[in-house]
Formats: sequence, C-alpha cells, structure tokens
Amino acid sequence: MTTKTTWPVARVLRDRDAGLYLSGVVVSGFGTSALWLASGVWVKDLTGSDGLAALCMLAMWLPTLAGPLLGSLADSGRRRPLLIGVNLLLGALLLALVRVDAPGDLWLLYAVLFVYGAAGVVHDAAESALVATAVEPSLLGDFNGLRTTATEGMKLLAPLAGAGLYAAHGGAGVALLDAATFVLAAGLYAALRVREKKPAPPTGSRRRRTAEGVRHLWAHPALRPLVLAGGATMLCAGLNGAMVYAVVDGLGRSPAYTGVLYAVQGAGSVAVGLLSGPALRHLGARRVAASGIALLALAVALRAVPSDPVALVCSAAIGMGLPAVLIAALTSVQRETPGALLGRATATAHTLVFTPNVIGLAAGAALVELVDHRLVLVALGVVLLATAAALCASPAGAEAVPHR
Repeated sequence: MTTKTTWPVARVLRDRDAGLYLSGVVVSGFGTSALWLASGVWVKDLTGSDGLAALCMLAMWLPTLAGPLLGSLADSGRRRPLLIGVNLLLGALLLALVRVDAPGDLWLLYAVLFVYGAAGVVHDAAESALVATAVEPSLLGDFNGLRTTATEGMKLLAPLAGAGLYAAHGGAGVALLDAATFVLAAGLYAALRVREKKPAPPTGSRRRRTAEGVRHLWAHPALRPLVLAGGATMLCAGLNGAMVYAVVDGLGRSPAYTGVLYAVQGAGSVAVGLLSGPALRHLGARRVAASGIALLALAVALRAVPSDPVALVCSAAIGMGLPAVLIAALTSVQRETPGALLGRATATAHTLVFTPNVIGLAAGAALVELVDHRLVLVALGVVLLATAAALCASPAGAEAVPHR
C-alpha cells in the first residue's frame, strides 16, 4: 500500500494548515471546558442555588437556536479574518468577568456566557467552512475525527485544571485563562496560509439567505436523513445523560462516581476519532452513522444492568457510538454543500442536531423523578435501534459521494 492509503491521519497532521487548525481547537477547547465547569461552581458558591448554576449552561446553549441566522455571518465574508476577530472579541469579553465577585454581578456573567455561545456558533460555522476549503475532501473524515479526539481529550483534562485554578484563584482566574487561550487561538488562525476568494455580494433578503441553509439540508437526499438521525440520537443522548445519577445510585456508588463514567466515555470518544476517517472511506457516512447509533442503543439499554463492569463498558461504548453519527453528519455537510452556503448549512445542522440534546436533558431531569430509570434506558435503546434501522433503510441514492 502507498503512504497515502496507509497513513491518512499522518497526512492530516503533516499538513501545516490542518495542524494549525487542530492546535487552535486544542487551545480554545481547553479554555472553554475549564470555563464550562467553573462558571456553574462560581454561581453556586456566590448564591448557593443549583438552579442559578444550571442557568450558565442554558446561557451558553441558547444561541444555538439562532444557528441559521448566525451562520449567515460566516458566509458574508472571508472566514479566516472572521475567525481571528471572533477569537479576539471573546478574549476581550472574558476580561469583564474579573468584576464578578457578588450575587449582584451575575447578570454580567450570564450576558458574557450568552455572547460566548453566540460567538461560538459563528466560530464553528466559519471554521467548518474554512476547513472544507483547506483540507482535501477525502481527508475531511480524518480531520473531523482528529478534531473530536482533540476536543474530547480536552474534556478529560481541562475540567480538572479548571477546578484547580478556580480553587486557587477563583472564577476570575479561570476567565483570564480562557481569554488567553482565545488570544493564542487567534494567533494560530492568523498563521494560516489558506487562500480565500472574496464572496459574491449577497442577493435577496436576509430571511431568504438565512433559509437557504435549511432548504439545502432538507432537499439533499444524503444530508436530510443524516441530520434527522443525528437530532433523534442527540435527543436520546440527552435523556440518557439525565439518568446518569440514577445509574450511579443503582450501582450503590456515590455521585462522584459519575466522573469515572464520564472519563471512560471520553476515552471512547478519543479512540473513535482516530478510526472515523478510515471507517467513512470504507463504509460511507450513512453506514458509519447507523453503526454508531446501533452501538449507542445497546450501550444505553445495558446501563439498566446494575453492574460496575457493565457500566464501564457501556460508558466506553457510548463514547464511541455517539460521536460516530456527529462526525458522519458534519463531514457529509462539508462535502455536499457549496462553499458559499457552507456557513449557513453547518450552523443549521448544528441547531437541528444539538438543540434536541438540551430538550432531552430537560425532559430527562423531570422523567427520572417519575419513572424507573431502567425502563427509560431500555425504551431509549429501542428508539435508537429504530433510528439506526431507519437510516439503514434510506434509499441507496441517499449516500454521500466521496468528494464535493
């Protein structure tokens, strides 16, 4: 075999621009994960309220609902300068959090987190569009897998570092760390050598341009089933996530044991990120996504078994199965979408896929108090298997082609 066939991941890592992209993901992902943990603890310490602490996550997730509109910003100009500007904006914005030291200052924290979430939607859309122009189409699956590996790796390390920094220097220290990571990420994006053509002037009304991403996803025979399956999977994943403390109770463990389960799940996600590129080339996006959903279905259902070894194996399987559908869907959107439309299509896909996860978390939090969690987990496994079967049954022409 040639090096091109045998070592696609190495080809991605040797590419200068791809390496800079991944470095930016690692740096900014570290700061984001640290702030994600510290913001809730910060609010809890200031107010003693679990509800107010939970609002931090809501503030960061809420802008995802406006994905189609925010994604249009990523298509209105060159993506590289936009990425640099967004990172510098966030770095400056986070400096305002050094003023938060009393319950009366929490409005500022929530406002910053809301803008943080909105800027993140624009950032992800612009980054996905720019990557699609800079990375060879046949290697997009490998790149997105490595991106997942980097992101999940940061989720394993950053919360511990953030907790330690918070204990030593408070929330302001974590905010300063996150600001520094965004400034560093801006420098990495500035070092990119990718060449972009200036986009054509926009035509039509803003509403029409915003809706173009939705229309593209819905009309495309390969993307529609993948995005719908991704949304259904993330809804079930949210419900499953809300059951984790009940699962831990069933094992007779303390709530802190959830950290072990999440760490094992993260390790599974790191592993699948390295395998996703070859899997997409050999199986295609639809089969990879369906296989991941089926694995997730079995793992979720088996969590009903009160056994430590089973719980650990299921956590690793969840970590492997869940990213598979996300990587398959995102890679297909990048391959199957014209460059001028890619920002809107990516942001719309993120809205359709990730918003159900928030709904699932909220519904699961209420359901776990009313129904035996084991029944919920088995039911989720059945629903996920049906989702995988429906994706496998999609028309043969609904498979994405290897290149845009």
